Amino acid sequence: MAGSIEGVTLRAVEEKSDLPLLFRIYAASRDREMDLLVHWSDTEKNTFLRDQFQLQHNHYRAYYPDARFDLILDQGVPVGRLYVAELKDELRLMDIALLPEYRGRGIGSALMRRLLGRAAESGSLVSLHVEDNNPAKDLYHRLGFHVVEDVGVYKLMHWTPTGPDK
Repeated sequence: MAGSIEGVTLRAVEEKSDLPLLFRIYAASRDREMDLLVHWSDTEKNTFLRDQFQLQHNHYRAYYPDARFDLILDQGVPVGRLYVAELKDELRLMDIALLPEYRGRGIGSALMRRLLGRAAESGSLVSLHVEDNNPAKDLYHRLGFHVVEDVGVYKLMHWTPTGPDK
């Protein structure tokens, strides 16, 4: 089946008990950026990451209260997070992030194909924002996403069931 990978499942985030894990996943997704901040101490980096994580978490919960906030499990082990908001005629991929040791195994690709399958069934477009230097941008292009707007350091990308929207 397209969009499946053996043993990969989703579980709804448990707001309080999963926060430490969600922070770990978030922090791992920012490793490349933190490595560039050689003049910051580990304490400064950790404080910055905690603040940014909390701000992002609060923003997502406030602006997308009905979104799905899921942990990605591989053989029952939490390996990442997938946040998707179902809007009118649109699935918005708010975030997909995997711990470094689980990247490059096809998990993200399979989950994206699953999401695109859902969108195709409902005739919805899929939107996401991605940083221009994020390696995932190449995956999104391969899956048929295209840039519709340049938003500072981010690119707004769309995928439509019928191909590039005009």
